[in-house]
Amino acid sequence: MRGPYAPGIGEPLPNGIARLIERMPKAELHLHLDGSLRIDTAMDLALTRGIEAPRTWSGMYEALVAPPRAADQADLLRAFDLPITLMQDAEALERITAELVEEKAADNVRYAEIRWGPLLHVARGLSLRDGIEAVVAGAERASHATSTTVRLICTALRSHPPGDNVVLAETASLFRDRGLTGWDLAGPEARYPDPATHGRAFEAARAGGLRITLHAGEWGGPAQIWRALPMDPERIAHGPTAADDPALLAELRARAVVLDLCPTSNAQAGIVPSVAEHPIARLHRAGVAVTLSTDDLTVSDLTLSEEYRNAVERIGLSLPELWAIDRFALDVAFADDEALAPLRAAFDAWAAGIPELQT
Repeated sequence: MRGPYAPGIGEPLPNGIARLIERMPKAELHLHLDGSLRIDTAMDLALTRGIEAPRTWSGMYEALVAPPRAADQADLLRAFDLPITLMQDAEALERITAELVEEKAADNVRYAEIRWGPLLHVARGLSLRDGIEAVVAGAERASHATSTTVRLICTALRSHPPGDNVVLAETASLFRDRGLTGWDLAGPEARYPDPATHGRAFEAARAGGLRITLHAGEWGGPAQIWRALPMDPERIAHGPTAADDPALLAELRARAVVLDLCPTSNAQAGIVPSVAEHPIARLHRAGVAVTLSTDDLTVSDLTLSEEYRNAVERIGLSLPELWAIDRFALDVAFADDEALAPLRAAFDAWAAGIPELQT
C-alpha cells in the first residue's frame, strides 16, 4: 500500500522528495571498509607503495567498482583483491577508515558501523593488533571531527583456519571499550558453507563481549540462512532469499533476528534478479526486522542517500516505511544506550517536523 508520498514504482522522485532523503539523518549498519576506498586515495597508495595498479582516475575507477551484475558472490569478491593489496600498512588503514567516516558524514549518516577483516591486512608484516589499532584510531579521529558516531565490526573469513579466527576474536575483544563492538563471519559461502566450522571463534567473540552478526544467504538460498541461526546471531548480513521461505520468515520473527539488506549489492552479486525485484519491502511488510545499507561505498559506487532513493523509486517503499527502517537501525545497532539515546532523540526530533514521514 503506497501513501501519498510514494511514487509509482519506477517513477522518478520529485526533486523535493529527493532532497528530503538526502537531508534525512541516517544510520548504516552494513558497510565494508575494503569496499569503500576513495579512488584518489587508491591511486596515491598504489603509487607510494609501488603496487601495480591503474595510474589514471578513470582506470582506477574501473578497477575498484564492480560491474552491475557479477556471475555470483565469488565473482563479486574479486573486486576486493586490489583494495586489500593496498591496505597492508597502518597508515593506509587509518587513512581509509577516517576518509570513509568523512564520506558518510557528508551524506548525513549520523551512525555508522564499519566492518573489516583484520587478518586480510597482515600479508606484509603488519601485526594483527597494530592493524586493528590503526582502524580504531582512524574511526576515533574522524568520529570526533565529524560528530558521526562510529562502531566497528571485526569480520572473520570463512576461508581462514578456525584457530586463527579464535585468536582474531580474542584480539578484537581487547578493543571493545574503543568502539569495536561486533563480530562477523563472511567470505566465499559456496566453498565454506557451514559457519559452525568457526563455532569456537563465535564463542570467543561472545565471551569477549562482542555482539554477533554473520553473512548468510549470498549463496545457497534460505538453507544457508537456516544454517546461520544456530550461531545465535542478532543480525544477519544480507539474507534476502528468506522471503522465499515462509517457515524461515516465521523463525526470524520469533527470534527477532534482523536482516541487514543491501539491494544494489545483492543485485550485483546475483542474489536477486535486480534492485527493483529486491524483497526488502515485502520482508518489512511481513514483519521481518530489516535495515538498509550500501554494503560498499566504492565497489557498489553508491551513497546511502542513493540507496534510499532506490528503495522508494525502484522498489516501492513509501517514505514512512523508509523512515521506519532507518530509525529502527538505531534500535538494533551494536552500541550502548549511552551512545544511542541522543541519536534516537535527534532522529525523532528531526522527523517530527516532516509530514511526509508520518504514517
